Amino acid sequence: MSVSESSREPFSLTGVPLPPDDKIFGRSKAMQLVRQKVEKAISTNVPILILGAGGTGKEVLARWIHSHSPWRTGQLVKLNCAAIPGPLLESELFGYEKGAFTGAVTSRPGRVELAKSGSLFFDEVAELSLTLQAKLLHLMQDGRFSRLGDLQERQLTARIICATSRDLFQEASAGRFRPDLFYRINVVNVKIPPLQDRREDIPVLVEYFLSQFALQFERVVAPISSQTMHYLRQREWLGNIRELENCVARYVVLDSEDAFLAEHPEEKRRNSSVKKIVGGAVPLKRVARQAIRELERNLILKALQENRWNRRKAAQTLNISYRSLIYKIREAGLPRKSFRNGKDRANAEVPESTSAEEIGLETRITDSGSSGR
Repeated sequence: MSVSESSREPFSLTGVPLPPDDKIFGRSKAMQLVRQKVEKAISTNVPILILGAGGTGKEVLARWIHSHSPWRTGQLVKLNCAAIPGPLLESELFGYEKGAFTGAVTSRPGRVELAKSGSLFFDEVAELSLTLQAKLLHLMQDGRFSRLGDLQERQLTARIICATSRDLFQEASAGRFRPDLFYRINVVNVKIPPLQDRREDIPVLVEYFLSQFALQFERVVAPISSQTMHYLRQREWLGNIRELENCVARYVVLDSEDAFLAEHPEEKRRNSSVKKIVGGAVPLKRVARQAIRELERNLILKALQENRWNRRKAAQTLNISYRSLIYKIREAGLPRKSFRNGKDRANAEVPESTSAEEIGLETRITDSGSSGR
């Protein structure tokens, strides 16, 4: 084993400026419930488990908990379990003595020591190997640890905060996470909702990011129009707050509301009509209808392709009736799919409940020139 500057991440989050409380928790009921829960737990020395998808702000909440707790006089020390290579995690956590292994040319304290009288934050704790999970369990149970290559025991005086984007109960059931460690760190758990479940907080977050990036990039930016803000509140934020933050940064740099449109081709197609919102040339209701029709058309086309244009199977995939699918195919103006030969037409699946009218409709849609067959 050799030692390198493996983590390169700032191990201490103490001193990193926090957003104001109203920006962290916003106005949504879901986040107010999160605040109420952590406020009840911050003064007690019990582990706190923060759950939430990537980009929801788990690290920010961990920093807020530390800064409002009795342990705020110490450091908030972070161990990114996903970023540090597995073989180095143990030495990063507990430290080591000179000569403990190849490359250990000097003694070095671990994150547990550095967090003395402060908080120790395990980010993405589910990424720990089963071996390190056992060591973390013993640390929490006994409150004592030793550096690698040292027999001297030291006392744990830090408060433990863990975070993960995974379902730890499911991970434990699958044998990838120790159940005993799960129950040890799951004394108080706080689940941060995804951004799409707290849409009323989006204007607050946009305002905060605008002011921060305008200051950082030394730009004067125009306020975001009400039409674009409406679009931002309706958009599907798969990357959560991190994605919104990046969008605002792009807007400040490019000085154009087009920057809020996603860069992915699929998303651009889905939101092509939204560009008209910025100029105010098209009524919002009409744009919404166009966007819905475009999305529905793409879903139907994908289902047909995945089922080799078997419309009965495609209808089952989409969970709609066969008759509705035939109607929507015609309404969407999808390409006609002709059968390769008469045998294919004879063997085509037609539900028993299909009426003669529907069969005739299907024939008209699928027929690309039977006279040529």
